[in-house]
Amino acid sequence: MDDTAPVPKIDLILGSESPRRRELLSTLRVRFRVFPAEVDETLENGEIPQDHVTRLALAKAEKVAARFPDLWILGADTVVVIEGSILGKPQDRDEACAMLAALSGRTHDVFTGYALIHSRFSGLRKVRWVRSRVDIRDLDADEIEGYVTTGEPMGKAGAYAIQGIGAGIVERISGSYSNVVGLPLCEVARDLKELGVFNFLGRRDQ
Repeated sequence: MDDTAPVPKIDLILGSESPRRRELLSTLRVRFRVFPAEVDETLENGEIPQDHVTRLALAKAEKVAARFPDLWILGADTVVVIEGSILGKPQDRDEACAMLAALSGRTHDVFTGYALIHSRFSGLRKVRWVRSRVDIRDLDADEIEGYVTTGEPMGKAGAYAIQGIGAGIVERISGSYSNVVGLPLCEVARDLKELGVFNFLGRRDQ
């Protein structure tokens, strides 16, 4: 390996191990590295979804920023909420089935919080949340069991993936599709431009 080779220029660090967020951010042609940040995702007493996702997004970004003080950091967190109850990632098959049964035939909210920060420019940070509404069609027990058997619901907030097989159970969306996947691209792209980090519609150096 040539240690003298130039290090490719990057625009920011994505503080998330989510392949969905990585794929979404790549569509903007942002040059980034992935450095996952693990934080305690326990819901605090009385915490509402908006506060929960922004707190975790900022905590993830700050943890990564401590490692990369000279770079912009993007942290994010997504939850599914139905009637005020936050549905995280199912821990096992039974919990995945229970989540899908709770969502069946009903409308729920998807909240994603994100934080764009730089250790040297604390006054310029952006911490926001975005909400989308999702309608799931009526699902019978066999459909739920069959979907869970595919393995896709595991590791997904609310036990479904709208960008995968789960598209077959989503009746309609109100709001940002990419937000439901895990990162609201329109809002993130706007903030990257406003912060001077990157403008995906403008010219860029090679």
